[in-house]
Amino acid sequence: MADRIAHRGPDACGTWVDANKGVALAHQRLAIVDQSNAGIQPMQSQNQRFIIVFNGEIYNHISLRNDIISAGWPYSWRGHSDTETLLAALQLWGLVDTLKRLKGMFAFALWDQKTDRLFLARDRIGEKPLYFGKAGKSFVFGSELKALKTHPEWVGEIDQTALILYLRHGYIPDPHCIYQGMNKLKPGHWIEVVDGISGKPNCYWDFNAIAASKRTTSKPLVLINELEQRLKTSVALQMQSDVQIGTFLSGGVDSSLVASLMQAQASQPVKSFTIGFEAKNFNEANEAKAIARYLGTDHTELILTEEDVFEVIPKLGKVWDEPFSDSSQIPTLLLSQMARNHVKVALTGDGADEFFCGYSRYQHNRTLLNILEYIPIPARRRLASGLRDLTFSREEELDKQHLPKFLACKSRDKIHRSLDILELPKKDINYMDLISLFPNPNSFIFCQPEGMASQNTHIALTKFQDVRETMMFMDTCTYLPGDILTKVDRSAMSVGLETRLPFLDHELIEYAWRLPFHVKVKNGQPKWILREVLKKYLPLGLFDRPKKGFSVPIEAWLAGPLLDWVEAMLDPHKIRQQGFLNAEAVGDLLRQHRSGQRRWHNQIWTILMFQAWLENEHIVEKTP
Repeated sequence: MADRIAHRGPDACGTWVDANKGVALAHQRLAIVDQSNAGIQPMQSQNQRFIIVFNGEIYNHISLRNDIISAGWPYSWRGHSDTETLLAALQLWGLVDTLKRLKGMFAFALWDQKTDRLFLARDRIGEKPLYFGKAGKSFVFGSELKALKTHPEWVGEIDQTALILYLRHGYIPDPHCIYQGMNKLKPGHWIEVVDGISGKPNCYWDFNAIAASKRTTSKPLVLINELEQRLKTSVALQMQSDVQIGTFLSGGVDSSLVASLMQAQASQPVKSFTIGFEAKNFNEANEAKAIARYLGTDHTELILTEEDVFEVIPKLGKVWDEPFSDSSQIPTLLLSQMARNHVKVALTGDGADEFFCGYSRYQHNRTLLNILEYIPIPARRRLASGLRDLTFSREEELDKQHLPKFLACKSRDKIHRSLDILELPKKDINYMDLISLFPNPNSFIFCQPEGMASQNTHIALTKFQDVRETMMFMDTCTYLPGDILTKVDRSAMSVGLETRLPFLDHELIEYAWRLPFHVKVKNGQPKWILREVLKKYLPLGLFDRPKKGFSVPIEAWLAGPLLDWVEAMLDPHKIRQQGFLNAEAVGDLLRQHRSGQRRWHNQIWTILMFQAWLENEHIVEKTP
């Protein structure tokens, strides 16, 4: 089981087994802090009672160790690893108190030999993965499903409910898993396992309460300075390492701010990494290079060819244990591979959008919902029908506008998506209506499970007065751990690279939710307060431009160089034999896309990634 996840920790492997009690723990080590044998896991506590296996980093482990020493507890330290500090803290303070003190990213299992109980815990936001469930009579758990599938009693039946959730989101949200009987431990939770039976997940960090906290009334200048200091502290903590560190630099606000704060606190040039594409509309490498030159980082860039991308696509099903269709997984994986040739740890700018209102869809959906309030349902559907006919007839003219094609394409996508919302036969629009990849994902499943139609679809948008805050809240609970953090963790750890995300420091998140909304969006400018901090380190002209992120030209690839692969993967006979998807619905989707009636490239990619995952998993075909 450990061998299957050796890529996550190629430096060492350790096991601990109590055959009499039927307990076995294994760990693959990626040595970052204290690379000596004193940091090897599984690790046993000084009193021999506890054994731990732990993935991640505890950034405040030095201050925790000082607290333990100050408490006068007679502990004989073997080394300076954060694992030893964590284990000592658990022995001294207990599980819940220790979890509340931790500042970091982690997933760990703790075996208590005295009570014969197992405890599993996961960090507050979900940076590190933790799967668990039953394989036959055995309770199994691990960082990736690859390890669990090695168990001799593994069955691996696909969960149809999870498959529908995948088609809705493009990922499978916590606590669901693609396999029946398996779960993900939700972020900010821990569970107790007794006699192979897991109890109810317990929450130790209540994000609902944090998001509902009272907003501060301090003046903007005070808040800008406070935020800068908190960001500097978070970056400094996450720069602690006994190995070489670097940073991902896309040229956007978030990664540029992380790079700026790193370089401002470093004694030598920070290593920065970026990738770009030959297609100019998807390439930010030049912007990133200009920022790196201004900051004085030691910069490395890689311009990807189509051949580079097509070589990695067949490997995606192996990297992601579950179906996953965020196409930025491709550049993130290739960037991780490049960075790992130079460093063992990389800081990233992920996580800022959810807490500082960075996504353009927040404003777009707010505008749409405001308009819908004044249009009766029958009139909405007539209006949508007329606008769709007009949009389709003038599709070619949209390309001739003065906007760059990249932005024009995005605009057309938003037009069609808005019309889908406009056609909904109901008054109250909810979060799932706005974010679903497919208008009706159930229709793409060959055999729909009973009771699935209403699951996880009725999340109201009235939690906060401003719908943008509600969407930020919901994204933090679903999209951030399910998509963004899954993408970053699997990409980086597949090559033994540790990523750290300074924006996800839990005290920084708590502070961000106390900020008044008008400093997050000001005069229509998203992430206003972050931009004000960044202005202290970079000229405005270097970062003031539309957000791209790691976008890839999926639509062009599907219609051109990947066409044969698409045909083979979506062959109707093959889909019918597999018995999971509705071949007719998939065929209709392809026809609409190829005729130009709709642009379904993201949805087609989602289905392709499920098919690629199926092939990698060698799921037995079942002719219906």
